[in-house]
Amino acid sequence: MITSRQIRAARALLGWTQETLADAALVALTALKRLESDRLGVRDTTRDAVRKALEEHGVIFLSSARGVGVMLVDQHDDACATRPTEPTLPGRQRG
Repeated sequence: MITSRQIRAARALLGWTQETLADAALVALTALKRLESDRLGVRDTTRDAVRKALEEHGVIFLSSARGVGVMLVDQHDDACATRPTEPTLPGRQRG
């Protein structure tokens, strides 16, 4: 499940206001504000619509045992948009 922090970070990467995201996701602005503030009572359909809208604009949601995050992929490079590369860790080489 995506977190409120991930949603805010994704919106910042896109340079979107809350109003822009609410419009793109076809959800009420008040519902988005509740979702971003971690309040209870947010419907799964709202969370799903927000996630879908962000993903359609190049956002990838990341989650691992070490934490969560977001990444914005270049929409002009289909290979990058469909298969993000893994970061190279210090002291390790890709291969």
